[in-house]
Order: sequence, then C-alpha cells, then structure tokens
Amino acid sequence: MVGDKARGEMNAFQRNESKETLFTFISAGDDSPKGDFPVQKKSPKLCGSNYPLSIAFIVVNEFCERFSYYGMRAVLTLYFLSFFHWDENLSTAVYHAFSALCYFTPVIGAIMADSWLGKYKTIIYLSIVYVVGHLIKSVGAIPSLGNQVIHVILSMVGLFLIALGTGGIKPCVSAFGGDQFEEEHTSERNQFFSIFYLSINAGSLISTFVTPVLRGDVKCFGEDCYALAFGVPAALMVLALVVFIAGSGLYRKTPPQGNVLLEVCKCIGFAIKNRLKNRSRHIPKRDHWLDWASEKYSKQLIGEVKMVTRVLFLFIPLPMFWALFDQQGSRWTLQATKMNADFGIYVLQPDQMQFLNPLLILVFIPIFDLGLYPLINLCKFNFTPIRKMATGMILAGLAFGLAAIVEVKINETDMPRLVPEESLIRVLNLAKNPVQVTIQDRDLFQQPVKAFQVSLKYSKLILNGEQQSLRFTLRHQGLSLAFNYTVKEKSVYSLIVFEAEGSLSSRLITDLEAKPENGLAAVRFINGLSQDVNLTIDNKRFIAVQKNYSASEYSLLERDKYNNGKCITEMGEFTLELGLLDFGASYTIVITNVSGGAVKTWKSEDIKANNVHMAWQIPQYLLISAGEVMFSITGLAFSYSQSPASMKSVLQAGWLLTVAIGNTLVLVVAQAAPMAQWAEFVLFTVLLFAVCIVFSIMGYFYVSVDPKDLEEKEEKRETASSRGNMISLVTQKTKL
Repeated sequence: MVGDKARGEMNAFQRNESKETLFTFISAGDDSPKGDFPVQKKSPKLCGSNYPLSIAFIVVNEFCERFSYYGMRAVLTLYFLSFFHWDENLSTAVYHAFSALCYFTPVIGAIMADSWLGKYKTIIYLSIVYVVGHLIKSVGAIPSLGNQVIHVILSMVGLFLIALGTGGIKPCVSAFGGDQFEEEHTSERNQFFSIFYLSINAGSLISTFVTPVLRGDVKCFGEDCYALAFGVPAALMVLALVVFIAGSGLYRKTPPQGNVLLEVCKCIGFAIKNRLKNRSRHIPKRDHWLDWASEKYSKQLIGEVKMVTRVLFLFIPLPMFWALFDQQGSRWTLQATKMNADFGIYVLQPDQMQFLNPLLILVFIPIFDLGLYPLINLCKFNFTPIRKMATGMILAGLAFGLAAIVEVKINETDMPRLVPEESLIRVLNLAKNPVQVTIQDRDLFQQPVKAFQVSLKYSKLILNGEQQSLRFTLRHQGLSLAFNYTVKEKSVYSLIVFEAEGSLSSRLITDLEAKPENGLAAVRFINGLSQDVNLTIDNKRFIAVQKNYSASEYSLLERDKYNNGKCITEMGEFTLELGLLDFGASYTIVITNVSGGAVKTWKSEDIKANNVHMAWQIPQYLLISAGEVMFSITGLAFSYSQSPASMKSVLQAGWLLTVAIGNTLVLVVAQAAPMAQWAEFVLFTVLLFAVCIVFSIMGYFYVSVDPKDLEEKEEKRETASSRGNMISLVTQKTKL
C-alpha cells in the first residue's frame, strides 16, 4: 500500500474511498483551513460526542445529491436511444461529453469557493443551478411537451446546468464537512470521511437500482416514464438543498483563503514566458525550468510546484483507464439491452446492471485491505502503489476483453448487415401443401417450402440498382403461377404464399431489418380468416387486421407471456394466446381459424431472441471494479503522499482532469472512428495495455520521495546560494 509517510494523513480514505470519494476528499484549497480565522461559536455536538451536529446535515445532503446524480445518469444513455431515437454512437458521444463536463467544472467550483464566495455560498448557489438543471431536464422528458427539437434543447440545457452544479460543488462539500471539526478532533474528522464515503456509495447503489425501475416498470404517456425517472432525482436534489440550508445556523464558515491552483498556473506560465524571453546563450542556464519564475515567485512556491509536476507527469497515461471505466453507463448498458435479463425471480432492466459497481466496491475494499494486500505482503512481494495501479489497468483491459467476447456471442442472433444493392428475403408458406418458389434469374430456394413452414433462413438477394422489379414463380401441385414485385435495396422481405379462392396467391411484406431496441419484442399478425379482426394484446394495444391474409404493422411489447389477449370477429369475442414474447425477438403470428371458443394461431420467430444471459456481464463488472479499487484508490493516495500538503488541490484538479480527458477520448472514438462494437472493445483493450506498459516504464524509473526531504534540500540550496557559495551543487534529478 502507500508508504507509512502517507498513512497518517491518508488513512481514512486510502482504506475506504472509491473514485468519487477521492474526488471530494480534499477541497480546492488545502486540507482543512489553517491559520488565524475569525472566532466562531462551537457547533452543538451529536449525542455528547465530539461530532458536530452540523455534519448530519452535510451527510444527508451528500446522500441525496449522489442519489440525484447517479440516478439521472443511469438512464441517460437509453433516454437518448429510445426517447430521441439517436443511434448508439451519438448516444454514447453525448453521454461522455456530459460526463467529461462534470469533471471539468470542479475547477470552476474550486476557484469560486477559495477565491470569491467561500465553500458555503458556493454550495448554495451551485446547488440552485443544479436543481434548475434537474427540473428543466425532467420537463424536457415529457413527450407531450413540444416536438423533438424542444425536447433536445431542454435536455441539453438541463444537462449543462447539472454538470455545472454537480462539478462545482464536488470539491467543496467534503472539505466543508472537514471544516466543521476542531483541530484537536482529528480522529473524528477521519471517521467523518468514512461516513461521507458510505453516503456516496449508498446513494449511488440505491439510485442505480431504483431509477431504471421507475423508467422501465412504470408507464406514462404510453411509454417508458423518463419524466418520472428524471423527476425523482430532481426531487432528491431539492431535498438535498433544503437539508443543507436547514443546517445553516450550525455551520462553521471559513472565509476564502485564495486558490493555490491559480497561483501554480501563474507560476508555471511566468516561468515559461520568462524562459522564452531569455534564450540568449550569454544568459546563464538554471537547474530547472521552473527556476525561471524566481524573479516573481518565492523559492518555497517554486519548490512545491516542482514536487507537484513530478506527480502530474505520472498522470499523463491515466485518462485511458477512465475511458474504459466510464463506459459502464454507455457501451456496457447498450450491450445489456441485447441480452437475456431474466434471472428467474427477477427481470433486470439493462441499465440496472450498473448497480454492481458500487456494490462490488463496498465488498472489495475490506477484502483487498484486510485480506489480499496483507497476504501479498506475507509473500514478501513488494506490491508498490505503481504496481497496484498497473494491475488495475490490466484488470480493466481484461474486463473489456471479456466484453468483446460477449459482444461476439450476442451478434450471432443479429440480422446480417445490408449493403447497397442487396436485400434479404424468405418464404412463408401458409398453404396446405409444399410450394416451390423461384425468383427471376436467381437460384435461391433449392427445396420446396413445406406447409406452415418458414424457409430455413433469409436468403441474400442481389439487385441491379436501388430497386428492381422481379418475377416470382410458384409451383404447386403441377400448377405454375407468376407474380411481379418491386424489391428495394437494404430491405428485408417475407413472401407469404397462401390459398385464395381455390388457387395460390402471394403477398410480399416488409420485415424488420434489425432487432427491436432495448430488449423489447416485436410482433405482427397475419389474418388468415375471411373476416376482419380486432385484437387486444395487453388490455392497452388494439390492433385491427383486415381479412384474407393482410398483415398488421409491428407492435413493440415488453418481454412477457401474453395469454389473455382478445380477438373480436363477426362471430364474437375469443381468447388469444400468444405465449412468451422474448427479449429482442421478432414474431409473425398467423391467425388460422376459430375453434372451441379460442383463436388458433401459428407463431414464427423471424429474428431470434437474445440468447446470451445478462449474467455473463458479471465477470467484466468484477474485473473492472477490482481494477478501480487498485487503480483509483491507490493512485490518488500515492500521489498525495508525494507532494506537499499545500499542493493537494492542484493534484485533485489534475486527477479530475484525467477523468474528463478519458471521457473525451470515448467521445472522439465513438464519432470519429465508428466500428463494430466488439472491435471497439478490442481497440480499447489494446490501447489500455499499451498505456499500461508506458506507465509501468515511467513508474520503474520513478523515485519515491518524502516531500519534507525535498523541502529541506531546497532550503539548504537557497541558504548556500544566499551566502555566495559558488561550489557547484549537484541536484539529484528524478528519472522519469
């Protein structure tokens, strides 16, 4: 684990914190405010302990806010896909653009808190922005409110405000909680961060399980209830704001102390500018490029910035890990929509699988901390922080390798991808005897199609252009009949053969070109009766089908058994039993006759149901969650141990930016290089393994230091320089 030098300060969160906790552990300022502040009254204590009563309001606020954020984000990808009808690449790109923005904006919140408003007012003002964004987002999900352009505008404005709000308060809330403790109550403060961590993961775990249920199991406006799925998180954010304001009279509010991140940026900028101005050979060189800032900035600040840049250099390869990790809410969720979600006692929504990550993090942290790491130490293996992070990268890469394998198996039930001047066709024989079908100048159907049998699979039909008129010949009991139909490219057809008025006839109908989205089942009806019928499937959907083998449009239904339908004809009302309509399948149901008070049907599965179970995603979630524990928790704790306390906010900003850049990488790949999904998973796997090698090499040459030792060396060097000592001082450089 991280060395003993870091354990004292990083103890609480090094053992327990997840990625999210690490982001909020340190404020944009420093640890807790130090120095002379206005005298404030002591906050009342909880039940006679040393815990301020005010932290109860902060913990509840954090739980509600995290529920709000993760609950909204859990259903976001499917919202783009189903509500806006965007394709998977665009939905993924916008999802990751939003995620990236959420990790760019904490820098804004940190500057506001430390240089202008203070933490308390920053949290209040940006929480109001947060609430407004949620409300706009919820209103934009009401189908009856305007057209799609209005929905998109409202949703994008809402997401921008949410990103500004959630990112802006991210570096403030936990630090504000730490401010509530008096200096002598260090152990209580550390315990608070553990409680704070639990509130984050509890909010994430519950919301990622509950919000998809509100979306999928509750219906409003005749479809999935996204307005409710966004409205409940909005209500939780309102509650978070109300709870936080309710504790206002109990808080210790420290004034702004200035933002060290701005000072660091100014120092680096001045050093670069000054170096470029003094490129003459006659000007003496300096030991380090940051020494060119010494004309304006103190030696202490320059020395601390040097320490930070060593660590920030190690951050360069890290975005690739987050590029993979954050695809749980986009690509992995989309993958889950194409799988079988029936677990026997419960049917999961595809976006519910995300709840596995916070659940596994809660399970893995004590296992790793109390079991795995001590066991490795007993084996005398030096499992350094760099090695832990590299192992985390490898585990995330393996997770995407498994995702690629699962995707390949899923694709086995997909319809073939069509290209220009190409179509698919099959024969559906509803006559009483076998029929031989031939198509003009083509040799497709070698064997006769038996009665009430579908040709084994779709056959590829090559055309001479965008569309072509073809002659279809039917041979039946010595008779030969011909029909002409126009076939269009990149389309899928069924040729229905049936008997009418003692002779053969046919219809060419259009089939689905791809699986139904979101694990829904598609069904259409062919009416083989001599009278029109009206069908009721689930007491909600009413379908009218004309007589003499007319076909209805497809209806999309939730996966279920439908045995209580109704069929109304001129002869009366009859029971309609459809059986199981499974995930992702497409069905053609032929009404053949009415007998014994029930409608007799024949069901054909046109597109196979999803036959890969969603449980096959569990191994990839196990690997990537274990990777997060090793990579995220260890990484930030180690980097903090390698820099002075005053520079922690700079490291936090750098860490958050690696997450933002990682999400940006996914956005670029999704839009600039669209490819088969399994190939994209393999690409990310290879990229992460390559980055892991680079990071391992960097880590091999990295020399761990104690910031205090570097400070002492810097002081000695300054002292020697001030006395005019011209002895050549050799500063030990760190190999990177």
